[in-house]
Amino acid sequence: MFSVSLVGMVGSLRDNKTLLHMFLCVLCVLLALQAIALLVALIFERKTTALFQSSIREGIKHYYDDLDFKNILDFVQEKFACCGGDEYKDWAVNQYHFCNGTGPLACGVPYTCCVRRKVVGEVVNTLCGYKTLDKERVELDEVIYVRGCIHAVNLWLSDNVGATVGLCFAVGLPQLLGIVLACLFWNLLVEMSTSADMVDFRFLRRAGYQYSELDLSGAGWCLCLPRDGGYLPVPASEPETWADEPQEAPVLAGPRPSAPPEAPPGGSQEIGAFDEVDNRA
Repeated sequence: MFSVSLVGMVGSLRDNKTLLHMFLCVLCVLLALQAIALLVALIFERKTTALFQSSIREGIKHYYDDLDFKNILDFVQEKFACCGGDEYKDWAVNQYHFCNGTGPLACGVPYTCCVRRKVVGEVVNTLCGYKTLDKERVELDEVIYVRGCIHAVNLWLSDNVGATVGLCFAVGLPQLLGIVLACLFWNLLVEMSTSADMVDFRFLRRAGYQYSELDLSGAGWCLCLPRDGGYLPVPASEPETWADEPQEAPVLAGPRPSAPPEAPPGGSQEIGAFDEVDNRA
């Protein structure tokens, strides 16, 4: 999960669509696998329990070699008052605890399986489970926990349905939220990359522009945000604005005005006759 989170973080910081798409796909696959595993565990409960039992027994064999497993199992045995995977006799598979051994732990269980009453300042007896594997359950009622941890955890989950549902949501909701946010951000990057005002330094390099010629004040920290008017500089040989070209007066369609009447050869005409215009058009 650390690698997947790292890919998503780098992809979002660098606005890399490839890494972001990879993070989105891997997260979807992981969430789907977890949902399928939960359904299979509920449907095939017996086989799931048998699988857990074999895994815990294998871990008990290397109990003193694997410190991580040792700490986890010790915590579970103390928290849920249990011992071993299926029952307390699972500890017989460990080379230090099987009954044919000669050490102080032979035929016994770890002290985390013991029934203890916590007293302030009491020294923990690490050999409280000595010689318990060859005894029956009724004899160990007040000595060690005889119930296996698989059954104890299943019983706790059944009695605390709210906590079980909350645990499932705590695991699944962050992944679902990451998928939704990654999808939204990836769509935003796709939309921005198709914008005509996108700052593409590869295009600028091929076109011969220098970075110093660009005014990237509105491009954001990622140098990728679009801006009205663009970022490409206007060449010095071309004016930024062009003068408006004179427009010709529109020609009105219709009959032309008639020519002024000719003056009679020997007579006079009023002055206003020369200014007469035919307005019938």
